[in-house]
Amino acid sequence: MHLESFLQQMLPEIEIELKRIVDESRQQLPSIPELHQFAGDGLNGMLGYHLGWDSPNVIMEMKGKRIRPVLLLLACQASGGDWKAALPAAAAVELVHNFSLIHDDIQDKSPLRRGRATVWKKWGEAQAINAGDLMFTLANQSVTRLAETLGSDTAIRAANLLHTACIHLTHGQFLDLYYETVDEIPMSAYWPMVEGKTGALLACSAQIGGLVGGADEACQNRFAEFGRCLGLAFQVQDDWLGLWGDTALTGKPTESDLVSRKKSLPILYAVEQKQLFYQRWKHEEILPADVIGLVGLLESDGAQQYTLDTAQALTEQALTALEHASPPSDARLALFELAEGLLHRKS
Repeated sequence: MHLESFLQQMLPEIEIELKRIVDESRQQLPSIPELHQFAGDGLNGMLGYHLGWDSPNVIMEMKGKRIRPVLLLLACQASGGDWKAALPAAAAVELVHNFSLIHDDIQDKSPLRRGRATVWKKWGEAQAINAGDLMFTLANQSVTRLAETLGSDTAIRAANLLHTACIHLTHGQFLDLYYETVDEIPMSAYWPMVEGKTGALLACSAQIGGLVGGADEACQNRFAEFGRCLGLAFQVQDDWLGLWGDTALTGKPTESDLVSRKKSLPILYAVEQKQLFYQRWKHEEILPADVIGLVGLLESDGAQQYTLDTAQALTEQALTALEHASPPSDARLALFELAEGLLHRKS
């Protein structure tokens, strides 16, 4: 069984679990029928919109790839567990991820997410913050449901891993925002940012998968290292897509990273070279009309190739950790496929 076969089984179950969690949250709120004509589906409707459930015609790209829950479920299966028992944890990591996206879009003033208006753009910043807060709360509720399938001890340990990842996630976002306010940072400062922003939750997903699958502590740590390196490779590839990706596929304008002076890896690499790109970067405000020329300078300074090479090296580190995390199995093979697919993705 390869990755596609697992995805056909897992993705529908992940959606069912996510919808159950969101629907159950409605039952915890007071019913105000007379308000419906003004507020529609209210707060839960905002969550449903962001998660891609607002229309039967919404395609998978608008829902997101569900990488983190799939990673968790595959790690559970590769460790000898039953992935269906891990669904509450899988839903939790996906909800945390989407909470962070809703808030990131507000902080970055991003008008688009997956080719559609972001939650804040559609409902305003204040209500988007509220929606993100609810999603984060539901994530914490969800992970505790592991007590029903795998026992309270496992639930508590998984919750602690998730909460620790959230600490690193928010710190990574703090660094990302802070770096936008300074002219230059060394390349070494990039890695703590992406370790938190992207690596932490992927590492947590893989580690929780090993935990709920019954892996010993050493193997859980190897799964965490696999997820961490995979997360770094994912972010490096995302940095590449932010400059050279197809907007029609990524759903994000390619000029945004340069105009906002984000400290992405290709930009930091080119700045350290102190060549053509750096001379232009350090002196003037970047406007959308300047982007094509600046991307050309990045390429001539070697930033594009360096970024691609770095993503490849990190993926190889992730696969080495995976080899030592669990014995050969269909699920481990699917994890290999997942890692390689993320390296070569176009969106």
